[in-house]
Amino acid sequence: MGLHSDELSPIYVRIAQWLEDGIIDGTLCDDERVYSQYQLAEMFNINPATAAKGLNILADNGTIYKKRGLGMFVSPNSRDIIIQKRKAEVFHQTVRQLVAEAKKLDIGKDELLDAICKIYESEG
Repeated sequence: MGLHSDELSPIYVRIAQWLEDGIIDGTLCDDERVYSQYQLAEMFNINPATAAKGLNILADNGTIYKKRGLGMFVSPNSRDIIIQKRKAEVFHQTVRQLVAEAKKLDIGKDELLDAICKIYESEG
C-alpha cells in the first residue's frame, strides 16, 4: 500500500485515505489494530502529530476506535461505511464529470457505455 500521490491533499488526508484503502482491500480487518501515529510517522517520514491528524479523521467519522492503552482499531462494518462514503463523494462525482465530458465530445450514451464495459472487462 502506498500513499495517494495527490500532492494537493494534505499528508494527513492522504494517510487517512491510505488506511481506508487498507480497510477496503482487506489488509486491515474489523477489530484489528491499526498503525500508531509513531509507526505511521516512521513509515512516511512525517511528524507524529501529522500522522495523528490522519488517524483522528478516521476516529471522528467512526471508521476506527480507540481502546485506552492499546491503540486504535478498525470499527466493525467500517469497510461498508467507507465504500458508501466514497460512492457518494467520489464515484458519483466522477461519473457526472465523465458524462459531461462525453456530451461535450458528442459521445452518445451507447458509445459511452460500450467504452466503459470494454475497459471494465479488460481491467479484470
